[in-house]
Amino acid sequence: MPKSADSDSETKEHDRYRGLEATKPWHSADDVPWSMLNEHQLADAYDAVVAPALRSEGRDPQTDRPSYQWLADNGFRGLTYTLRTYHDTTLKRWWEAHVGEASTDGYDWGIVHEDTVASLEKYLSEKQSAASDWTDSTRRTVRYRLARYARSYRERHGTDDLLTPVQDGGDISETDAVDRCRETFAYMGEHFAESTIARVHDAIRNWYQWLVERRVATVNPTNGAEDWFDWTRSSDTDPVALDAKHVTAMFDAATTARDRMLVVALCAWGLRAGEVAALHADQLQLDADEPHIEFADRKNGPGTVAIVYGENIARQYRSRVGDGYLFPSERAESGHVSGTTVARWFHDLADRAEVPEEIDGVQRKPHMGRRFWYDAYSQTTERVLAHVQDIAAEQGSASAQVVFDQYLTDERKRELRREFMREYLSEAFDPSA
Repeated sequence: MPKSADSDSETKEHDRYRGLEATKPWHSADDVPWSMLNEHQLADAYDAVVAPALRSEGRDPQTDRPSYQWLADNGFRGLTYTLRTYHDTTLKRWWEAHVGEASTDGYDWGIVHEDTVASLEKYLSEKQSAASDWTDSTRRTVRYRLARYARSYRERHGTDDLLTPVQDGGDISETDAVDRCRETFAYMGEHFAESTIARVHDAIRNWYQWLVERRVATVNPTNGAEDWFDWTRSSDTDPVALDAKHVTAMFDAATTARDRMLVVALCAWGLRAGEVAALHADQLQLDADEPHIEFADRKNGPGTVAIVYGENIARQYRSRVGDGYLFPSERAESGHVSGTTVARWFHDLADRAEVPEEIDGVQRKPHMGRRFWYDAYSQTTERVLAHVQDIAAEQGSASAQVVFDQYLTDERKRELRREFMREYLSEAFDPSA
């Protein structure tokens, strides 16, 4: 009797399963054939290689879902890539369906020292009860800054115990406690703007002072730090940028062509939400010697925006939507979606990517993608100057800026900027490349 089609299918699936079983045991991410696994099998792989890595950090793999950034940093990007590319789902949806329950512990401080976390939370609660001008938003802002310091302290010193170094009878002298604090601020200087560190300093200084007043601590190690570092301050209303890790997480979480195009337009091209909403295929000059976007009417007048990253994504997306608006709308008179819709898409994607609702204490917004682009450009300028430093030495000049201004042609300057900008953006969008 001939086999049925269903029987053939079952046989093939059985053979495929046996083939996958033959690849076990999986001891590391390199052992796992990620793209060949279904969602249930990915859970097996998670138990085999991801869970042990989480446990080694004192985390519970069943209740503490790892972030996109943690998975990328620890060599497990194959998991998120497979979920997005082959299963059209997000890490959060898959994890909650196949691994465990979402954590209900509340705010994730990013540290595990229980006494420190308890003290920080007690401080926030007492402060909000005592201060009439402390709103929920204020609490979230201060909490973010306290957590930012605690995480940086852990990264710099290998411990997230902030209490013992400032308590009487410990193994650490008051001088060492002050030194550790200043070393933490110096470490933060490698990753954050001075205005950010100054705000974090204010928050952590007040917590330490609260500890001193309650006789929990004998010293406030932040004293004198502001004069020592002489940070440039700015107001809480100054622009705040997405971090590169936020861009990475959002691009990893983008499961649709539209979302990928959205992240590229906001963060790699630095466009405003309204400009993204009204983008037309005719504006994309992808076949030019230097691909760019043309604007006939922009906030600062007519102009162009260079496309140094995302050209292939733009080509693929344009081939899908045709020759009209990139984000069309049949209901809108304009024929395209509104900036408000783009903002909603941005927040939906940021939520899936677990980007905090507040960044550096400021409410998350699409414009932060544009600020990321500006920061990237600033970093690019620094990289270019470092690159021409050797030329400066050969010319007997102590200033790379002089060489850049006087010895390089405009064309060479543009080439260097594009080259280093492309490298910087590539590191953010695909750090494993």
